[in-house]
Amino acid sequence: MITTTTTVDRFGGWIAGVGTASGLRLVIGRWVDSPLGAFTDVMLEWRGGHRLLLAPDGRVAEFVAGTYRFDEVAVVEVSVTVHGDEWHVTAGPLTVTLRIGRRPPLGWLLRAVPPTLATAPGWIACVDVIARRVLPGVRTRGSAGSGREELYAALDLRRIRGAQVHWHGADQGALAPVAPPLRFGFGSTPRTPALVRAVTLVRTRR
Repeated sequence: MITTTTTVDRFGGWIAGVGTASGLRLVIGRWVDSPLGAFTDVMLEWRGGHRLLLAPDGRVAEFVAGTYRFDEVAVVEVSVTVHGDEWHVTAGPLTVTLRIGRRPPLGWLLRAVPPTLATAPGWIACVDVIARRVLPGVRTRGSAGSGREELYAALDLRRIRGAQVHWHGADQGALAPVAPPLRFGFGSTPRTPALVRAVTLVRTRR
């Protein structure tokens, strides 16, 4: 008889989703608590659909590329500094400055949910039903087809009110909606650029 076990990897930190006038959309994951240690990675998708992962080391690249879908993976030096409401991110040829704005009503609502409840799989499944109706493209549970199930718990949300994005020194234009939806996994970030405090649970069957 063949038996299977399920391991759960927990990642805690922040996810920033941004669109630009040039059509480049990106997701910055700043993870302060994870099985891989603290790290930041960046996922990019161009208007033509090319998807790139920028990871700080081979372990992160292997795990993230084994969970989501990319056309290209690159290991580069990644750094992030936070000064008040500004984020400064560099990842190889990418530089990003984000100006974080106020917390909308949804952010206050998310903060009101106790973290132990917000990260419970049953609660995440209920939230997924609501998210599909009110936030087009957003999902809180699913799989990119890798065999790993992903669960997302949002604990807080703030708008991003400004961004400067340069790729190989070229300005990618003004802040814009994250549209069309990103195609790294089973769902996208909110269409309106936002910074989400999140806990991600990745379940792997072995």
